Amino acid sequence: MRLLTSARCIGILLMSLTASPLDAQTAPKRTAQQIEASYKAHQDEFDYLLGDWEFTAISKEWGKMRGFWSAVRLVEGQILDEYRIVGDKAETIYVTTTVRAYNAVLDRWELIGMDEGNGLNDVGTAHRVGSEMHIEQKFGVMSPNPTIRKIRYYAIRSDGFSWTSDLSRDNGKTWIQNELQIEARRIGPARHLGSLAPGKR
Repeated sequence: MRLLTSARCIGILLMSLTASPLDAQTAPKRTAQQIEASYKAHQDEFDYLLGDWEFTAISKEWGKMRGFWSAVRLVEGQILDEYRIVGDKAETIYVTTTVRAYNAVLDRWELIGMDEGNGLNDVGTAHRVGSEMHIEQKFGVMSPNPTIRKIRYYAIRSDGFSWTSDLSRDNGKTWIQNELQIEARRIGPARHLGSLAPGKR
């Protein structure tokens, strides 16, 4: 029951942030058993990202970059991660935080990226496709130049993964193929974050 309640809460919260009123009205009608079965089947699909990573990247716009990426599992199953690009002296160039949660009602992962002062507008969805994870997400929604990325995690291993994305600057009309590519290697084990407000025993 607790699992089912958690799944419903996650779905309701993220649907309110990412779906239009029309989407909410046309959400598929699924039984409680179907919702719980979907959650159990997909809840661990982002587990490969848990832990600490060091990465190198090549952008067609910005050139070579490097940075660090860390992800933890929250008590209710969501994934919280921080992606940080650093300079030659390890100074922060760019950082973004993402919450990833599986929506068992709509049978998909949903993401919200958070940059300082930009609110909760950089939303996306993800699906496992074979051995890969595919994401489509908006970035910089509150900026003058919003973009969309089609992201693919592949060659996923216990000690590393590869990442590539196509970029659109015109709301999906045209795409720059493989605009950003990342190679990540593990530098720390999977981690979990305990309850922030545990109840009294």
